[in-house]
Amino acid sequence: MKKLTSFIISAIIFVVFLAPQLPVYAANYNYGEALQKAIMFYEFQMSGELPDNIRNNWRGDSCLGDGSDVGLDLTGGWFDAGDHVKFNLPMAYTTSMLAWAVYEYKDALVKSGQLTYLMDQIKWASDYFIKCHPEKNVYYYQVGDGDGDHRWWVPAECIDLQAPRPAFKVDMSNPGSTVVAGTAAALAATAVVFKDSNPSYAAECLQHAKDLFDFAEATMSDKGYTAAQNFYTSHSGWYDELTWAGVWIYLAGGGQTYLDKAEQYVNEWELESHSPYIAYSWGHCWDDVHYGATLLLAKITNDTFYKETIERHFDYWTVGFNGNRIPYTPKGLAHLTDWGVLRHATTTAFLACVYSDWEGCSSDKASIYMDFAKSQTDYALGSAGRSYVCGFGTNPPKSPHHRTAHSSWCDTMEEPTEHRHILYGALVGGPDSSDGYTDDVANYVNNEVACDYNAGFVGVLAKMYDLYGGNPIPNFMAIEEITNEEIYVGATASLGSSLAIKSFIYNKSGWPARMCDKLSFRYYMDLSEYVSAGYNPADISTNIVYSAADTATISKPQVYDASKNIYYIEVDLTGTKIYPGSNMDHQKEVQFNIQPPGGAPWDNANDFSYQGIMDDSEIVPKIPVYDNGVLIFGEEPDGSVPVTPPPHTSTPTPTKKNTPTPTPTTSSSPDVTRGDINLDGAVDSTDLTLLKRYVLRKLSAFPSDDPAKSLIAADANNDGSIDSTDITIVKRIILRKIQL
Repeated sequence: MKKLTSFIISAIIFVVFLAPQLPVYAANYNYGEALQKAIMFYEFQMSGELPDNIRNNWRGDSCLGDGSDVGLDLTGGWFDAGDHVKFNLPMAYTTSMLAWAVYEYKDALVKSGQLTYLMDQIKWASDYFIKCHPEKNVYYYQVGDGDGDHRWWVPAECIDLQAPRPAFKVDMSNPGSTVVAGTAAALAATAVVFKDSNPSYAAECLQHAKDLFDFAEATMSDKGYTAAQNFYTSHSGWYDELTWAGVWIYLAGGGQTYLDKAEQYVNEWELESHSPYIAYSWGHCWDDVHYGATLLLAKITNDTFYKETIERHFDYWTVGFNGNRIPYTPKGLAHLTDWGVLRHATTTAFLACVYSDWEGCSSDKASIYMDFAKSQTDYALGSAGRSYVCGFGTNPPKSPHHRTAHSSWCDTMEEPTEHRHILYGALVGGPDSSDGYTDDVANYVNNEVACDYNAGFVGVLAKMYDLYGGNPIPNFMAIEEITNEEIYVGATASLGSSLAIKSFIYNKSGWPARMCDKLSFRYYMDLSEYVSAGYNPADISTNIVYSAADTATISKPQVYDASKNIYYIEVDLTGTKIYPGSNMDHQKEVQFNIQPPGGAPWDNANDFSYQGIMDDSEIVPKIPVYDNGVLIFGEEPDGSVPVTPPPHTSTPTPTKKNTPTPTPTTSSSPDVTRGDINLDGAVDSTDLTLLKRYVLRKLSAFPSDDPAKSLIAADANNDGSIDSTDITIVKRIILRKIQL
């Protein structure tokens, strides 16, 4: 008995102290909200002309000239990370992973209300890939120069003003088999998930996928894939991508031939060092997709070889294999590498969920793998004491390495001191091997975000939502309060026989950042004493002494309110591009003089604008700014102030001439203002965004305290229907073309 007792104690000691231990995870999180925001992240990464249903007001159209250097339209797609290059290798990987999430967990995405948003993003990327494939054996794999782009710390909307955006291609003489095959996989996976809802689009994607597969298979070389080197070099080669693509083409209905090809290339995969086994100790990622390909082959063929291969990988990440096991941090994160560690952990978690759900996985293995998946997901969401997802949970990252979210106007991480925008849903790189983490914008190793970081994360969140629930935020949109100090004038003045003004016009726009080349500003004067003495305002001379803007001109006094002798001088900078860029780009100095005739009475103290200058503030609202003649900052002497422009536009668009303009009618409810859909007392861009989304059937009801009143407000012409006519009316109310 003593011997037996001793044996049992020894066994317990071995299990407790020697057997590999899985981390203990915390209570459930709001997986619905996390899923919702993780998908929304891709809206912040969108390049090109943005759709009307985008759910934020701080991203605008960008890089609309992409492809012009090669005579093509290569706009669209996603910016890669915190920079603005469109690297197609990780973008294709991301697209295939998001489609895989739909393929596996469509019901959960439908239940959460997030399927439409995710499908929109998959199509956004795939539309871009189709543009990049103008000929059967020609493929444009990158837009933007990595080195040139990374030299600038500016928002996406202004990067094409600073850095070159050349397009790079591969063809038969200079091939790039890895990125071409990876894109074939992305388009085939897109075809799989669009097969039922949009069969013609699925067929188009599948044909491109087949052509790209044939191109990659015929060349088997990365000789022409040069521009992305040092950024996204594929160390695993192209055989894993050929298998990955072949499997997805097969699943899309491409035929048995592609499955046979997929299996054929398994023989070319890399082996684990000093081992007869296929490599198992890394993670599924943009560079190496053989793990996901193995899993899909296991499910399709039920072949023991694939099952053992993928289980070897999952065992290494959980309980260990042959005495080898991935390191864990003290707080339970499987730590593969410092760079993007959470990307690897959550992606492996997604694959573990997919395999565990399959009937070919034993219940014992499934339990271990699912526990692992939940622990890694929970770590990202906050089980270690803080969230690693922007805009979610406790103490989330506030300073991700992301140029547009930071929104600098002068090409530096130091200004502004805090990010202007919340990058909802972005999974940052994550902590070091000791759980150490610094939320610093300059920390690109641990604090950058990227499209591929969120790719597997979306999938595992869909599974966690399916298992544990959680509530997405109803009608959630990243609509931020817009500061009125985006574009403004600062000035000082000195008096003598004339008025000398030193002014600076600034463009610090961020909702969205935008280039302006039709700016002007006005100095308003009270000429009562001058006119009463019999002098003519036309005799006042004006001149520019110095201007950093070559196109600057200055007007003679113009009448504003003759009854009160209010006039203005306008400094017009039309033709000069002013935008959030460098110090020279975002501000322009103009020094000018206003000179009355000799002997004329002259009192600047009563000037509306001079009183603003004397407030001794950097910002002078009483020198208002205009964009193409529309007031966008400051106030006029009669109290007029600007309205907020609609999202994605730099200047209001005037109504075409000779086009009848619909007008609002009297409200049938006296306490409802037409157009004020969110009932906050103002008709602005938020109302316009809500109205557009309602008309496009993206909203079934308005998010307000009184949805019934919101419906009345949305019917701007009171015709009993909410449609595009109401959108036109609300636009014109905002632009002050019509009044309520």
